[in-house]
Amino acid sequence: MELFIRWKIVLEKTIDLFLLLCVMIVLWTLAQIFLFSSFRIPSDSMEPELIEGDAIFIWKPTLGARLFNLNATLRFEQVEIHRAPGFRKIKRNDVLVFNFPYSNNWSRIEMHILKYYVKRCIGLPGDTLSIKNGRFQVEGIDEPLGNIESQQKIGQTLPGKFPDGVYRSLLYNSIGIIDWNIQNFGPLYIPKVGDRLPIDRKNYLLYHKLIAWEQKTKIEYKDSTVFLNGKPIKDYCFQKNYYFMAGDKGENSQDSRYWGLLPEEYIVGKATFIWKSVNPYTGKFRWERFLKTIH
Repeated sequence: MELFIRWKIVLEKTIDLFLLLCVMIVLWTLAQIFLFSSFRIPSDSMEPELIEGDAIFIWKPTLGARLFNLNATLRFEQVEIHRAPGFRKIKRNDVLVFNFPYSNNWSRIEMHILKYYVKRCIGLPGDTLSIKNGRFQVEGIDEPLGNIESQQKIGQTLPGKFPDGVYRSLLYNSIGIIDWNIQNFGPLYIPKVGDRLPIDRKNYLLYHKLIAWEQKTKIEYKDSTVFLNGKPIKDYCFQKNYYFMAGDKGENSQDSRYWGLLPEEYIVGKATFIWKSVNPYTGKFRWERFLKTIH
């Protein structure tokens, strides 16, 4: 009888521990979905604010957590993405973590759940953005945008001194229509929900990938006419918000200057602080960077 009682006590404790473990796993999963996640900086494209080996904390309630079919994304299927209400909207100069929109090829926007970028938001939906002598400018906005020191360096560098593939930017091969580079770029209008824009040849080049992504169908330019799913169109009403993202180290950053605008659905959250930093070459902790707020 005594042995039976002991086994019963052990069994009850085991069940209690198992249930506690299950609750902790559920709470941790919910926290990862709705509250926070972590991202390790893999390159120098955000220096000096973030350096290789920093581990950053992403607080999701600021913008609102994303809700989607995780299992489908792990099978690399494209899914509908919804966002829970957040505390505030995205602001210029926010440092954001997002899914890279051209994860599979450059011809179309697709989300890869395992491919993340971190960049600074330079342009918001409804902004008209330009780069003049390397400096970001948004029409009607006087605040400094991004890393000014890096932009000044870009503006003062002779075009021939840039490494191959760095100087030319978005739509560089559309000479005669659009011939932008990282010193002089735009103006580029950043669409917001409800914007109706004329779709001429220039706007087709600028926005056709966004339209094809929104409509999930084919868009093409032929005989001076734009065809959407085989039907001619003269204008288009955008259904999503978009953002212009850039790295703080503009001389070495694959960002919106090259691949275009970022859909709002692809934004994971705002980078808040560095919770850990490890030198990737020595393995030593960089204690002075622990708990550093990201600006």
